[in-house]
Amino acid sequence: MKTSHSFDERFEFRGKAKTWSLVMIAIGLIGIAWGFLSGSGERTFSNLLLMGYYITCVSICGVFFCAVQYVAQAGWSASILRIPQAFAGVLPKAAVILLVIICAGLYFTHPGLNVDGKQTILPYLYKEWSLKGVTTPGDPNYNDIIAGKSGFLNIPFFLIRLVTYLACYSGLGWLLVKYSNNEDELGGMLNYNKSFKVSVIFLVIFGFTIPLFAFDTIMSLEAHWFSTMFGWYNFAALWVSGMATITLTLIYLKENGRIRWVTEDHLHNMGQLIFGFSIFWTYLWFAQFLLTWYANIPEEAAYFYKRWEPEFKPWFWLNIIINFATPLLVLMSRDSKRMITVLKTACVILICGHWLDYWQMIMPGTIGPQSSFFGLGGSKSSFLFGIGPLEIAIFIGFAGLFMFMMLTALSKFKSLAPKKHPLLEESLHHHI
Repeated sequence: MKTSHSFDERFEFRGKAKTWSLVMIAIGLIGIAWGFLSGSGERTFSNLLLMGYYITCVSICGVFFCAVQYVAQAGWSASILRIPQAFAGVLPKAAVILLVIICAGLYFTHPGLNVDGKQTILPYLYKEWSLKGVTTPGDPNYNDIIAGKSGFLNIPFFLIRLVTYLACYSGLGWLLVKYSNNEDELGGMLNYNKSFKVSVIFLVIFGFTIPLFAFDTIMSLEAHWFSTMFGWYNFAALWVSGMATITLTLIYLKENGRIRWVTEDHLHNMGQLIFGFSIFWTYLWFAQFLLTWYANIPEEAAYFYKRWEPEFKPWFWLNIIINFATPLLVLMSRDSKRMITVLKTACVILICGHWLDYWQMIMPGTIGPQSSFFGLGGSKSSFLFGIGPLEIAIFIGFAGLFMFMMLTALSKFKSLAPKKHPLLEESLHHHI
C-alpha cells in the first residue's frame, strides 16, 4: 500500500530557531570571555572541554544510530534518518572544535600546584601527565606512576590517537550521508548496499575505539586512576544523550508542521531506546561504583573520594537520581512514550542530566572544589556548589552552536526523508 506523503519539501533554517541559536552562541561567547578575564582560566577550559566533548559525542551518536539501522536492516527508522544524518554532518566541525580546545589546554599554561603541592607551571588541561618534567627523574615535577604510563600518555601519541578516532568517525559518517543522497538521485540498491558495508566497518572501528576515545579525552584527566568500565559507561551516556537530542529534534520538526509521516509509533521506539539505555547506563554506574567501594583499594577509591567532597557529593547523588529515576518513573509506561509533552520533558531532563554526568567526570579532577556561585572563591554556603553562571553560559553557548550547525546541515538535504530508501514504505506504515 502506497502513501500520499510528499517528500519534496526542504527544511529552511530561518526565523526564531536561527535567531535563538545565534543569541545562545552570543551568550556562550560572553561567558567564555568573562571566564578568562575574571581569572578563572582553568575552570573555563574545563567547561570548554566538557561541552566540546558533549557535542562531539552527540554528533557521533548520529553516525552510530544510522549504522545500527543499516546493519540491522531496520525498516521502522527509514523515514527519520535525515535527522541523525544531520548530526553526522556536524561531527567534523565538532571534532575540530574539540581538538582545538584540547590543543589549547595542553599548550597554554598557568602557575599552580602539582600533585605533590609544589608551585610550578601547569597546562590548563591534562596537567597530571602533560606537565613538563613529569617523566624526567630528578625533576621537581617527576612522578614515577606517570612515567610508567608515558609510552601511552605523551602529547604526540595522544593527539595522533584523537585525530585518528575522530577522522574515522567523521569520514565514515560523511560516506553514509553521501550514499543516502546518491540513493535519492539514482534509486536502486547500489547505494543502500554501500551504506550497509560502510556501517559494518564503522561499527567494528567504533566498538574497538570508543572506550579508548573516552579513556584519552576524559579519564586521562586523572591519570593515576583507571577503570576498564569507564569507556562503556561513556558510551552509554553518549547513546542516551544523543538519542534524547535526536528525539527533541524530531518533536521540534513535527510541532512545526514538518515530517508529518512521523507518528507516535516512531516516537515510542525512540522512547524505548532512551529508556533501555538509561537502565544500561545505571547498571554501569552502579557496577563501577560498587566494585570500587567494595574493594576499597586506596588508589582506586581516590577517584570517588574526590566526588564525595562536600562541594561535589550532592551532585554525585543527583546525577544518579536524574539519569536513572527520570526514565524509570517517566518513560516506563507505554502511554508516556507516546505523549509528546512527556517525552519532550524527559529528553530535556536527560540532556541536562548527562551534562551533569560529564561535569562530575571532569571538574573534581581539574579544578577541584569551587564553592562560590561565581566560581571565584568565597563562601562555602553557596547553594550551587560551583555550578554557576559560567557553566550555564557555556552550556547555552554550545547548545546554540550545535543547534545552528545541525539545522544548517539539515537544510542542505533536498528532502526530509530518504525518499528512495528501499525500506521507506515499511517505516511509513510502522505500527506497534
